[in-house]
Amino acid sequence: MPTDRPDHDRQSENSLWIACIARIRDDADEAAFAQIFGHFAPRVKGFLMKSGASAALAEECAQDVMATLWQKAHLFDPSRASAATWIFTIARNRRIDALRKARRPEPEDINWGPGETPDQSDVLALEQESARLAEAIAALPAKQKTLIEAAYFGDLSHSEIADKTGLPLGTIKSRIRLALDRLRHTMN
Repeated sequence: MPTDRPDHDRQSENSLWIACIARIRDDADEAAFAQIFGHFAPRVKGFLMKSGASAALAEECAQDVMATLWQKAHLFDPSRASAATWIFTIARNRRIDALRKARRPEPEDINWGPGETPDQSDVLALEQESARLAEAIAALPAKQKTLIEAAYFGDLSHSEIADKTGLPLGTIKSRIRLALDRLRHTMN
């Protein structure tokens, strides 16, 4: 009866990596880590580059994956995944984290010193605009006015307003939308 050689090789290779991870976990075995690092770091880097990461980012993520393996070897459960699957899952998650970080906008520089004194004409225009808005809100029907005040001045979500008033969420949204339309019309 012929044996399936590739499956046997994969199983014995996985057994080797499981043993290395156990030695890292139990004894902080640097030789076992070096063996895993030498095998997986270039493969992880290649995997990340094929998924669109730059060489520098792939290298950085691969290093992070290997550091995670060293620090979290105790979390590996060979009954749930092969060593390679576990390592490449960490790599995939690091890649996702890197993408999220890259898309996150940098906070603007905050000037903590004294600000410029606003132009008095701008201050007057803002005060007049605020007075017009207050008058427009006061002129709304009571049901709409109450909801606008709760949403914008009370800082309540539509769901919180519905809970507080007992009104259906759809009614809350409709009344707020109608009130905003009236305010836009009045302010223009």
